[in-house]
Amino acid sequence: MVELKIGQEVEMEYGGKAKILGIIGSGGQGVVYLVEYNGMQWALKWYDVDKIKKPKEFRENIRNNIRDGAPSNKFLWPKYLTKENSEGTFGYLMELKPDSFDSFVDILNTYKLSVDPLTGKAAKKTVRFTSLYAMVTAVINIVNAFRQLHRSGKSYQDLNDGGFFINVDTGAILVCDCDNIAPEGSNFGIGGKPGYMAPEIVRGIAKPDVQTDKYSLAVVLFKLLFRGDPMEGEKVVKDVCLTESSELKHYGQDALFVYDPNDDSNRPVRGIHDNVIKFWRLYPDYIKDAFIRSFTVGLTDPNKRIIENEWQKLFIRLRSEIIQCGCGRTNFTSMYEMPDEKTYKCPKCGMQFATLGLSNQEFRMPLYLGCKFFECEIDPESDDFLSVAGELVENKLRPGILGIKNCSDKTWRVKMPDGIFYEIGPGKGFPIWQGLEINFGKVTAKI
Repeated sequence: MVELKIGQEVEMEYGGKAKILGIIGSGGQGVVYLVEYNGMQWALKWYDVDKIKKPKEFRENIRNNIRDGAPSNKFLWPKYLTKENSEGTFGYLMELKPDSFDSFVDILNTYKLSVDPLTGKAAKKTVRFTSLYAMVTAVINIVNAFRQLHRSGKSYQDLNDGGFFINVDTGAILVCDCDNIAPEGSNFGIGGKPGYMAPEIVRGIAKPDVQTDKYSLAVVLFKLLFRGDPMEGEKVVKDVCLTESSELKHYGQDALFVYDPNDDSNRPVRGIHDNVIKFWRLYPDYIKDAFIRSFTVGLTDPNKRIIENEWQKLFIRLRSEIIQCGCGRTNFTSMYEMPDEKTYKCPKCGMQFATLGLSNQEFRMPLYLGCKFFECEIDPESDDFLSVAGELVENKLRPGILGIKNCSDKTWRVKMPDGIFYEIGPGKGFPIWQGLEINFGKVTAKI
């Protein structure tokens, strides 16, 4: 590989030169440099072409991706190609990761190493989601990014924990390493990372495609939510050293989900897989059932793997079922008591929460100070899960009196205590009361 030096300039395909300012990191395919091009700073991924099976086709695929553009702003997409040098080495420019985003690996580890520029000493810095809400939003964003990618007719092909940056405060995500993305049916020799590859790829009987992406996506989601490997239980622990043949066995030929309802021989081991044991208990059954389906029938039949749209709906529901109690307890409704079918009760302090039933949902949404609902939840034709449509707020003039604020750009019709429906425009609010009815347009809601 031809390594680049600080101050060296690299010619770009359509003119100009990128100047090397420093090294950001390195990986299996090459090195990522910090560069300056056209007065702006970029990241340059510079390849070791000896590690690419089909460098000419690989380069042409990147050119095509640049031409097509990113599926959405959730991708750190290739922007400009460099010229090939005399050794045939090349690279591409992409936007830099914002400082507010941390790597998926650091989030799984719960820390990152921060190096003091003066002393050179490394110290651990905690990396954790600041709220349950942010974590579930990150999950929704990951699922949606791959829904957008697959709808464009392309697959990621090497989906693993190195493919994401996440803002732990907001749940915003950025998909990186987008150079391996290719049209469905194309492959440039990319295999994948053990533990994330679909069983058929591990066994060598299939190549990466949209269906194998769906399996890898389920693994990513499981690791983020349960902080463990879906196939690493008692059977895997007994193999002290995971050799290539044992990886083929545990992740390919004899892959067995740790919570397979029909086979308990690979259950998580206490003292080793404590996170998985703890978090599996916390999530509602419909989330656990989705992972059971993904890692049982989905192991052997790619056509039965959960599609991104279904995942998205499940996690939008999960986000709406988070309760932040005034006593400080934050958890899903599955961990709260139900005095009746329309009320949740905090098992810690006894506070009760009314619920809102929407006509397009079979479940009820808990109401608590600060809770939000989104455009996609009140408009069946909307896919917008980030724009807040309504929020439960406290009356500024009468503390303790709660109401719903219309945060959308539409006018709602709301039934008031006098029995009359009034129009509530954007930015306006109305009180919560036992007989409340809301007409959002195509969706109605009742307390």
